[in-house]
Amino acid sequence: MSTPADDPMNFEQIIDELEALVARLEADDLALEQALALYERGVRLAVQGDGLLQGVEHRVEALRAALSQGATP
Repeated sequence: MSTPADDPMNFEQIIDELEALVARLEADDLALEQALALYERGVRLAVQGDGLLQGVEHRVEALRAALSQGATP
């Protein structure tokens, strides 16, 4: 049985969770430790999302290079 930590999130899921974290942080009713834990989760999600975007960027660059050389992807 898989756990949420085992299942990688897609970019849209990351954005959704980041938006939810921001809303909770902006609610201003959190203890400092809770706010810090949410912030840390947000940083981890941002890094994960950045990695996904970099992967997509590399794929697009490879496709552009292939197309400019007359190859089909």
